[in-house]
Amino acid sequence: MNHIKAIAFDLYGTLFDVHSVIDQCEQHFPGRGREISTLWRQKQLEYTWLRSLMNRYVTFEQATEDALRYACRYLKLDLNDETKAALCNAYLKLRPFPEVPDTLSRLGERGLQLAILSNGSPHSIASVVGHAGLRDRFDHLLSVDPVRIYKPHDRAYELAETAFGLSRASILFISSNAWDATGARYFGFPTAWINRSGNTFEEMGQRPDWELTGLDDVLKVLDTRN
Repeated sequence: MNHIKAIAFDLYGTLFDVHSVIDQCEQHFPGRGREISTLWRQKQLEYTWLRSLMNRYVTFEQATEDALRYACRYLKLDLNDETKAALCNAYLKLRPFPEVPDTLSRLGERGLQLAILSNGSPHSIASVVGHAGLRDRFDHLLSVDPVRIYKPHDRAYELAETAFGLSRASILFISSNAWDATGARYFGFPTAWINRSGNTFEEMGQRPDWELTGLDDVLKVLDTRN
């Protein structure tokens, strides 16, 4: 870890809990919140990958709305415009995981450059981070929007390399999404996978350099530096 000079974080599911929308889903569809959130997130990811393959980019907000409409149709729930707007707005106000604010502060105190590298749009990223009061923790908020293709494409990861002005080997990439950690590892970032739920890593030819149970574990990893 001696060569690490900056850290790029995934946003959704890594720093912020995508399933904090369950509460809002429950308000509109009592008893169905978790299944809505689970399917919504699944389709949201699928739509970003498929659109990248088809070269048919839309903003993250559009992909999120499309995924919500699919989830409700599949679950046979009546999604009116007011409810759709309320639920999509909840994605702009996700809660950070409990250990995140303090860990980000402690990482900044160590002199590391910090950035978010997300499939979210600039508006989505700024809204989520700003709502949590964490904007001042980051040197860069990086959206894939300028390159119009989603992670795990190389062009998305290049954004962090360019923003930091560092070689990719000097940038630690942290994600809770195994597909994202895999793509980042292929790109050449050292990677840490946050595995909060005891999941199994993907079988796609790569392994993370470190497997963590929470973001605060990265502090222990950094402490191994000479």
